[in-house]
Amino acid sequence: MEKQAAYLRVYEAVRHDIVSGVFPFGARIPSKRVMADAYSVSVITAEHALQLLEEEGYIEKRERSGSYVCYRSEDLISASRPSQHLHEALIPADDQFPYSVYAKAVRKVLNDYGEGVLQKTDENGSAILREAVASYLHRCRGISVDPENIIIGAGAEYLYSLCVQLLGRWRIFAIESPSYEKIRLIYRSSGVRLDPLKMGENGILSSELERTPASVLHVTPYASFPSGRSADASKRTEYLRWAEERNALIIEDDYASEFAAGLKNEKTLFAAEPREHVIYLNTFTKTIAPSARIGYLILPEKKAEMMRQKIRGRSCTVSTLTQLVLAELLMSGAFERHINRVRRKMRKTHNIRK
Repeated sequence: MEKQAAYLRVYEAVRHDIVSGVFPFGARIPSKRVMADAYSVSVITAEHALQLLEEEGYIEKRERSGSYVCYRSEDLISASRPSQHLHEALIPADDQFPYSVYAKAVRKVLNDYGEGVLQKTDENGSAILREAVASYLHRCRGISVDPENIIIGAGAEYLYSLCVQLLGRWRIFAIESPSYEKIRLIYRSSGVRLDPLKMGENGILSSELERTPASVLHVTPYASFPSGRSADASKRTEYLRWAEERNALIIEDDYASEFAAGLKNEKTLFAAEPREHVIYLNTFTKTIAPSARIGYLILPEKKAEMMRQKIRGRSCTVSTLTQLVLAELLMSGAFERHINRVRRKMRKTHNIRK
């Protein structure tokens, strides 16, 4: 993976100090010159880091006075018990990814790669994009993954059907009840037998987990649609224990993860058990645009090679241009800046509504 940019290193260090309370709400942030000396970087680099912190709502500049912390931990919304407005907030109607930023990324990719955008990528997706996704997950989600274990595909529906190919139609798939309609439709059209498991306040009922004969469990741990319910730490541990005891597989459908991370940094199931029992699934449909039919699977480390063999020989379903544009958005920081602007707005909106 490429070396992290100096301004991002400074940004992350100062952000950590703000979130952890080293710089509490209202505290004055050291000047760019002091910061440059402290982190052994140029003044321009320090200024870039401060601009990013301001864009994302951690600090605010006051004329002739300096920069001050405007972030408060009480702004956070608990991910384990969403408010009645939270599910609505997960899909902000007026917070689409900026077209100008996307267009700039397209132009840069066309300029940098030229006719290379017409070439076919690896069957599992562009190596450049898989590296970019792995780097992003490591620095923003605490998920460490080998890019070789990432598979790129054209949206959630395609990835659901790919999971059936990976795991086998003979298995019983347990799903949440109620759940996202497309999950049921795709699995049924693939010839899979489904077992709907009733939901409680914080996830699937324990009694339902105990009774099901399923060997695959498809869950959306954060803000399950349409119930909006989330699994707390105890329930997530229960899911993992269920999989380990039965030698079963969990498909973790983390469709709302970027917004979840902005509200409360909950560990994913995959981060807790990346080796054997969890397949992680996510897309960019809600974070970039509904037309962005691109997502990815992460295969469990110990079973990755065996699973890749089962689907070898197919072609990647996402165009090379789309993959390289997404890689550019991830590597340039444009994607993170957009997500953090939306997070900040969500926190403010929630406080007003309370």
